[in-house]
Amino acid sequence: MSQVEKKAGLLRRTSSSKKPLKEKVVLMYDEIFAKEDPSKNNPRFWDELFLMKVNLEYLESKLESVDGEEVQRIQDNINSLFHHCVQALGEEHQIKVVNALQTLCALFRGVHQKNKSASGFDIINMLMGFDKAEQRMKVHLKSLCLKLLLCLVTVTDNISQNTILEYVMINSIFEAILQILSDVSSRGQHGYDAVVLLALLVNYRKYESVNPYIVKLSIVDDEPTLDGMGMVVHQALTEYNRQYKDKEEENQGGFFSTLTTMVGNMFIADADEKLSVQTNEAILLALYEAVHLNRNFITVLAQSHPEIEIAASPTTPTPTTPTTPLGTTPPSLDMMNNPELPLDPNLQTSNLLITFLKYASIVMQDTKGKPHQGARLNSNVIKMCALILTYADAFLHDDNMNFRVNLHKMPMRHRKKAVDKNIPSRPLVCAVLDLMVEFIVTHMMKDFPMDLYLRCVQIIHKLLCYQKKCRIRLHYTWRELWSALINLLKFLLSNETSLLAKHNIFHLSLLVVNLFNMFITYGDTFLPTSNSYDELYYEIVRMHQVFDNLYCMVLRVSTNTGQWKEAASKVTHALINVRAIINHFNPKIESYAAVNHISQLSEEQVRSISLNVRKNVSLNTLSQDVLLKEFSTIS
Repeated sequence: MSQVEKKAGLLRRTSSSKKPLKEKVVLMYDEIFAKEDPSKNNPRFWDELFLMKVNLEYLESKLESVDGEEVQRIQDNINSLFHHCVQALGEEHQIKVVNALQTLCALFRGVHQKNKSASGFDIINMLMGFDKAEQRMKVHLKSLCLKLLLCLVTVTDNISQNTILEYVMINSIFEAILQILSDVSSRGQHGYDAVVLLALLVNYRKYESVNPYIVKLSIVDDEPTLDGMGMVVHQALTEYNRQYKDKEEENQGGFFSTLTTMVGNMFIADADEKLSVQTNEAILLALYEAVHLNRNFITVLAQSHPEIEIAASPTTPTPTTPTTPLGTTPPSLDMMNNPELPLDPNLQTSNLLITFLKYASIVMQDTKGKPHQGARLNSNVIKMCALILTYADAFLHDDNMNFRVNLHKMPMRHRKKAVDKNIPSRPLVCAVLDLMVEFIVTHMMKDFPMDLYLRCVQIIHKLLCYQKKCRIRLHYTWRELWSALINLLKFLLSNETSLLAKHNIFHLSLLVVNLFNMFITYGDTFLPTSNSYDELYYEIVRMHQVFDNLYCMVLRVSTNTGQWKEAASKVTHALINVRAIINHFNPKIESYAAVNHISQLSEEQVRSISLNVRKNVSLNTLSQDVLLKEFSTIS
């Protein structure tokens, strides 16, 4: 039986006289050492090269074998090889990175062995071209340094266990990172890596010792630097949103696509109706640390600029590999190098917060995924989105900063997923409330995300407190929020047994009821009109059965000995106001209906009764301190 041998890239059969066969990578090396540009007939030449295992022996020997004249003839190809090696180091595909590093090693060794007597200038000229060396080395060395630092930072799953970073704490690179972000040119080349690196360094032992990066980031007040950081984050999120939009449009690509989906769903009972979404946690972490640590960065969130569509792709796009999730690649250099946006009065204005809200509305759609689809990961991402929103309440309510924010909404059976092109310009707080309402109504499911609901309700409460404090009368469709909250209580009641096995549903119920207490007790300070009170009372009376059932449930639990006795008793007390309204209005409504022989009253009739008798309702005025105490339990 013939034996296959491998030597210097040759594949041959020892028992055969046929011409030896060469590995494909060796054939590609031969093309590089030919006069023609190897990518001329194969545009994917360099992509394919770095996907194949490097043959170090053959490449080094090939470099050593070329004479002086041949060096001149193939110098452009050697320069291209060096350039594409460095370029491949920035790839997400780990195989490409490893092969590019090995190829660079072979290049350096081979060229040096060939030119031992030559000057350093000759070696530089052969590798990268002397006329381009300064610019290439300036860019590539910075890029390589950042990549190396990112590798050092992420070698452990827990960054605080990475003792190598002690050296980076002592020998700070903070100023170097800020310099990259403040300069337009360097930010375009390295801004993404610089922002991610800074976010990671800030998290090194942040709760165990004094982290110098936290201290320094908290006092940065240089406007170009903060703007540069905001631009990097903004463009990364914008790129993610664009990719999602493109993928969404692709999945809705006409009649045939719709027919195929319908037929497929007939045979697959639990067909996934959502787009698979993978998030860019690194850039989100950077945004969180910026708004959390630096109060000056808050103004960057609100800086307005014309909203423009990003070009879909360059003229010769590089195919995305399966290992590169949607949204995790840095934005293109064209985007990062363009600090000036075209000023067109017809363009809708935007800012970082709007882009972030659109991003959040996308990631909030995907907590229903199975664990292997990243559901648990998205839960952490949504939690971070909620934390970011808690820092921006002041300018959210600024009536001089009105925007149209088109949030993404999850397709549901009872509603069509339609894009509303007539969204009015409103204060940004309206979009935040819309986002919270959307989350509440779309995530009532068996695997209930309790922590996310708690944070969602906490955000609503914080916004209401700000409106009460500043007496801001927001013109918002409050009825949608009230309806969502009541339906949430209804869901908790319907799934009491299964949910109590995992969660304290009484705590969430208490927070929801206390939101209604906020409206009932303090609504006169922030509801826009007296009619808003009528709508509130109507909604409570209309859905009185939910509150009645909730009271019966918590009364039953609070009068028995058990784990939830104390938690249920708090809800019993919190329901006093709601029950007072129901107990006062229901007899009046029933009496009016009986006298006028009406089987079912209209909304206008109920509100008319409400207007006449509302002053006689005896309400328990809960102090703001009590309400804040309950909400402060959410960490």
